[in-house]
Amino acid sequence: MPLSKFFCTNAGLAPKRARRKEARPGELLEAALDLFVEKGFAGTRMEEVAARAGVSKGTVFLYFASKEELFKAVVRHNISGRFTEWNAEFESFEGNSADMLRYCMQTWWERVGATQASGISKLMISEGRNFPEIAEFYQREVIEPGHQLIRRVLQRGIDRGELRAMDLNYVAYGLMASMMFLILSKHSIVMSLKEDMTLDPLTYIACQADIFLRGLGAEPTAPHTDTDTGTDA
Repeated sequence: MPLSKFFCTNAGLAPKRARRKEARPGELLEAALDLFVEKGFAGTRMEEVAARAGVSKGTVFLYFASKEELFKAVVRHNISGRFTEWNAEFESFEGNSADMLRYCMQTWWERVGATQASGISKLMISEGRNFPEIAEFYQREVIEPGHQLIRRVLQRGIDRGELRAMDLNYVAYGLMASMMFLILSKHSIVMSLKEDMTLDPLTYIACQADIFLRGLGAEPTAPHTDTDTGTDA
């Protein structure tokens, strides 16, 4: 083979191998997510992740030192890494509080709830107590930022006079609980609805948003009274 042809052939191989190497972390995270949702944290083994991704077990450990670190990377890639984006959207949102709350609930469903990543929440409910380290991590990187973002949305409405003041912690818990129902109905056999019942997620979200918004509606303003005449101004 002429040297010129040899070099040309090998020049094409290097970028391909580089692309493959760059793709491996993403492929491993995707495989790990599927297995964590299917088998849970305790039931997932690193060699299974490697096999699902089509690489050796040693390759997995090149990128992730332990199963705990792999799990954390999955959570950051699919859920907690989105909070920067969501907070930026909060800052730039120009609609009223009702529109903002509906948008937040629908967006969460589209980007997390309707995806495989929603199974992580069910995993934490069922296994978090058995793995304090990952439970603390999930609390710090998912639950607390999510709770804080909901509070910001609600506080914005209060400050604008569009929502009445309430205990924002408990309202946030209520909103989170209503969305958790969708996750459980999606990933739990116990929560599955009968065949003659349907649960359209977007219709459910719209209904829940309406319930919360009616409960959070701004207090009606009392009519101004002219103190001199005793009649309405």
